[in-house]
Amino acid sequence: MRSTIPVCLALTLAAAAGTGNAQAPDQATYVPALDELRARATSPMAEVVGRYSTDRRAMMRRHDVDGAAQRRAALGSFYADWLVQLDAMAFEGLDQEGRVDWLLLRNRVRREQGRLDQEERRWGEASEVVPFAGAILDLQVARRNLVEIEPAALATSLNELTATVTETRKALARGLAAKKQGDSAKTPEGRVLETTRTLAQRGARITGSLRETLKAWFRYYDGYHPTFSWWLRQPHAKLDKALEEYGEFLKKEIVGEKEGEDPPIVGDPIGREELLDQLAFEMIPYTPEELVAIAREQFEWCDREMLRASRDLGFGDDWRAALEKVKTLHVAPGEQPDLVHQLADEAVDFLEARDLLTIPQLAKDVWRMEMMSPERQKINPFFTGGEVISVSFPTDGMTHDEKWMSLRGNNIHFSRATVHHELIPGHHLQFFMTARNNPHRRAFSTPFWTEGWALYWEMLLWDLDFPQSPEDRIGMLFWRMHRCARIIFSLSFHLGQMTADEAIAFLIERVGHEPENAEAEVRRSFEDSYPPLYQAAYMLGGLQIRALHESLVGSGQMTDRDFHDTILKGAQMPIEMVRARLLDVELTPDYVTNWRFAGDQTGSGD
Repeated sequence: MRSTIPVCLALTLAAAAGTGNAQAPDQATYVPALDELRARATSPMAEVVGRYSTDRRAMMRRHDVDGAAQRRAALGSFYADWLVQLDAMAFEGLDQEGRVDWLLLRNRVRREQGRLDQEERRWGEASEVVPFAGAILDLQVARRNLVEIEPAALATSLNELTATVTETRKALARGLAAKKQGDSAKTPEGRVLETTRTLAQRGARITGSLRETLKAWFRYYDGYHPTFSWWLRQPHAKLDKALEEYGEFLKKEIVGEKEGEDPPIVGDPIGREELLDQLAFEMIPYTPEELVAIAREQFEWCDREMLRASRDLGFGDDWRAALEKVKTLHVAPGEQPDLVHQLADEAVDFLEARDLLTIPQLAKDVWRMEMMSPERQKINPFFTGGEVISVSFPTDGMTHDEKWMSLRGNNIHFSRATVHHELIPGHHLQFFMTARNNPHRRAFSTPFWTEGWALYWEMLLWDLDFPQSPEDRIGMLFWRMHRCARIIFSLSFHLGQMTADEAIAFLIERVGHEPENAEAEVRRSFEDSYPPLYQAAYMLGGLQIRALHESLVGSGQMTDRDFHDTILKGAQMPIEMVRARLLDVELTPDYVTNWRFAGDQTGSGD
C-alpha cells in the first residue's frame, strides 16, 4: 500500500536534499528512510478501530455521570451495536493483521460490557451505605438531558436527601456500636471489621464523588436560572455539608483513618469469578491458583540465584545480609540524576553492541528526568518512566527515617536494574514506538504488554550477563523476586486469602523490602487507579514474551533485532495476539487461546 508522507516530514526531507549549504546534518538522523516509511503495513481494520475509539470517547464525554443507570444503559447499547457491526464484517476477507485487530476489538468491546456489569454489581453492593446516590446522580443526568427544572420541587427533594444522608449515618453508627458488643465467637471481629471497612471505603469514595457531582449540577443553574438560587442555595449547602460529614464518618469511624497519619490500606477484593473473567479478556488460559503456583516456581529460581550471589559476595547463605550490604551502596544526596543518566547510557550501549533491537536516535535524545515528590513516593517508592523518568530519592523535607528508606530502596544496584526498565529498552522506547506505529492499537492497551515487555528485558539482560558483579546480580534478583511477590500477594488478596497487612509483611520478609517501601507498594497495588491484574502482569507478560523469544530466536527463525522490532512496531495488545502475528496462527471469529506459555522458564544458570 502506498503511504502518504506527512507535510512536515516532506519539508524536512526536501531541506535535507536541497542544494547549497542548506543541509542540517544533526537533524537528518531523525528522518526515517523513505523505503522504511513506504514498507509500513497498515491494518485494514485501523480505521474501524479508530472510529470505535473516537465514538467511545464521545459517548464517555456525553454520558459522564459515573455510576448513573442511564450511563450504563447508553454505553451498553453502544457496545451491543458495535458487536453487531463486527459480526456483520467479512472476517475471512481480512489479512492476518486485520483478523488480529478484529479479535482485539471484539475482545475490547466485550471487556467494556463486563466492566459495566461489574460497576452495576459494585454500586448495588454499595447501596447499603449510599442509598441516596441514585437520586443525586439523577439530578446531573436530568441536567445533561436538558430536562426543565422546578426549583421549588427540587428544594424539597434536596431537603429529603439531607434527611436520608443523616439517617443513614445514624443507622450505621448504631449498627457499628451493636457489632462491637456482639458475640465475637459467632463472627470473628477482625473479619467483620474488614468487610465493613471495605464497603465503607467504597462508600466514602462514592460520597466524595457525589459531592463533586452535586456541586457541578448546582453551578450550572446558580445565578443563571431566575428562581433556582432563591430556592436551592440553602438546601444545597445543607446537603453538601451532610455529605461531607458522612464521608468523614465513614473514613474515620469505620475505615479507621486518623488525623495526621496515612490512611489504612483496605482495598476492595474482586473475587475469583471476576479474576477469571479478567484473565479471559487478557487471553490468559490459567486460573488464579495456577498463576500463583507459577510465581512460586519462579521464586525458587530466584532463591537459588540469590544464594549464589550472596556466596560470591562473601556472605554465605545469609542472602539477607548480602542484600543489606547492597542497600548501603547508594550515591550521596544530589548525585542520583547523574547516576540515572550514566545507567541509561550504559544500557543503550549494551543493547546496540549486541544488535538486539533498533533504537531511533530521537528516542535516545528526547527522554527527560524529573525528581519524584515525597508525597508521590508514599505510593511509588521507586522510579516510574516513559519519556520522562521520575526518580525517587530523599528530599530535605522527609523525616530522617524516610530519607534512609528512600536511599536504601533506590541504591546504585537496584537503580541499575530499573533505569533500563523505565527508559530504553523499556517504557520510553515502547511509548516512542507505539506513537509512531499502529497508533490505533492504543485501544488495546494492556499491562501484560506494557509491563511484560519491560520485565522480559530484565530476564533477557540477565541471560546476556548484563549484571557485572554479585552486587548487580542481587539488585536484579531483588526486582525479580519482587515481581514474583506481586503475583502472589495481589492475586491472593483478590481471592480473599491475604490481607493488606499480610502482603506488607510478605514483601518485607520474603523479598527484603524496606518497611515503608513495602507499605507504599501495597498501597499502590490496591489503589483504584490500578486494575486487579496489573501487578501480576509484569512477570506473566514477561514469561509470555520470553516463551516466544525461545521459540523463534532460540530456533534461529528470527534474529533478536527482527523479533524485538516486530513486537514494538505491532504495538499494544495481549501477548497471545503478538504470538498470532509472529507465528501466523490460524485465526477464526471464535478463536480462543489455549497457549500454556509458562513451561520451564526459570532462567539460565541452573
